[in-house]
Amino acid sequence: MDLGLKGKTAIVTGATRGIGRAIADLFAEEGVNVAICARKPDEVAAVVKDLQARGVKAFGQAVDIADGAALQSFVKASAEALRGVDILVSNASALVQGARPEDWTAMLEVDILGAVNALEAARPFLETSAQRTGDAAVVLISSVSAAEAASPSAYGAMKAAQIHFAKGVAREGAPKGLRCNVVSPGTVFFEGGVWANVKAAMPAFFERTLKRNPTGRMATPEEIAAATVFLCSPRSAFTTGINLVVDGGISQRANF
Repeated sequence: MDLGLKGKTAIVTGATRGIGRAIADLFAEEGVNVAICARKPDEVAAVVKDLQARGVKAFGQAVDIADGAALQSFVKASAEALRGVDILVSNASALVQGARPEDWTAMLEVDILGAVNALEAARPFLETSAQRTGDAAVVLISSVSAAEAASPSAYGAMKAAQIHFAKGVAREGAPKGLRCNVVSPGTVFFEGGVWANVKAAMPAFFERTLKRNPTGRMATPEEIAAATVFLCSPRSAFTTGINLVVDGGISQRANF
């Protein structure tokens, strides 16, 4: 299936490893020019080089997502370097599970305000793209934890807030052809990631979590990327305001 993405430009935050890296790689495979950011300059440079080797234009900067001014500067620099923005994927997360005041602050600054600031800077470019082509897309990477509250958690609450925010953006942007959706992964395994660390430190808990999923496994970053890139494509032009749960069936709720 041709997704109709070739020649478009995407920004992906937190894109040097895991889900963000897989999204950037898949965009490049589809012929999309990609701008990325993350905290470590050497890792950003390495990913930019890899993306360019796939035959697309790529741009990257080291950015602290919690620094709103720096994030907005990166978005604007990306639009200048790659001549516009058609797609924005807000993937970066503070990944804090606690409920201390500092946990709430970290999740607010990265997961919520990171998405808000990136969208604010990208919106003029996205709206220009939508006016020109009929479609521009934003995707926020949330989590199935948004709907689970076994204990107080800044992570789950802020991931839920992302879904609410995205719905509002979708309703507001629809008349202009600007779509906004959410992808909510379940457990995702990759070396160096959260669940790889859990497997090493708490193998019994890791095995119990595996057994909770009827598929008997965890997702790969590439599987989350596939759902994300499809939602960003013109093939999904009538899809906006949804929360796409990609969890292998680990959650038990029905989504109405």
